[in-house]
Amino acid sequence: MAIIVNPISPVAFSVFGLDIRWYALAYIAGFVIGYFIFKNIIKKSDSLLKLTKTQLDDLLTAVVLGVIIGGRLGYVLFYNLGYFLSHPLDILAVWHGGMSFHGGLLGVIIAIFLFAKRRKLNPWSVLDIMSIVAPIGLFFGRIANFINREVMGRPTDAPWGVVFNGDTTIPRHPSPLYEAATEGALLFIIMYCLYRFTKLRKFPGALAGIMGMLYAVFRMICEQFRAPDAHIGFLTSWGLTMGQLLSGMMFIGGGAILACALKRNKL
Repeated sequence: MAIIVNPISPVAFSVFGLDIRWYALAYIAGFVIGYFIFKNIIKKSDSLLKLTKTQLDDLLTAVVLGVIIGGRLGYVLFYNLGYFLSHPLDILAVWHGGMSFHGGLLGVIIAIFLFAKRRKLNPWSVLDIMSIVAPIGLFFGRIANFINREVMGRPTDAPWGVVFNGDTTIPRHPSPLYEAATEGALLFIIMYCLYRFTKLRKFPGALAGIMGMLYAVFRMICEQFRAPDAHIGFLTSWGLTMGQLLSGMMFIGGGAILACALKRNKL
């Protein structure tokens, strides 16, 4: 038994002939909601980070560019380099999908460090608060993945296995929904609670490191239910995926950032 789902068009609606896709709406929702939560956090008296309205708007612009450029280049380099070397103009066709979280993360980190250096701010304080709001974007992005029938799961006989009507008769794990729940909703709750109810916010870089480690753990678990990219497959005979490899590296990096933050602040 499986859940039969009628496919949803990747186009949410059209305005004057311009197709507005669910994927674009997911990005917009993530940026807008994240912006207001970020703004609310730094307004509180115990925040180590203080930004003017202009600085906050500039930060949003930097993050948007970091996500889009880093996410796209990450997908090109990590997941489909051979194809894009043969079709370089397709690198610009982001409306066809193909974004990498790990690439987007690197893009955001670079953008924040450049932003902070120019304005003489502590980049780790910026990254700490960004680590709280980032899961919001992940949540909406994974919902869009499910609507677009992207990165679907491995075959399953679980009663919640999903079959998209007309696409296939094989029930599959709704892995984008698993990721929305863990990398998105659950990670946001954990990070917000760590910020509000612990002293970790007093140690710049600590929350960013923890977020990196937790995301990596959730992603590696979800990858066990997610079908590997067809053009890559498994990297090893025991089933390692590219997502797990990159997340393993992210876990190590997050741990190093956390250790340095605690050592730097002599906790």
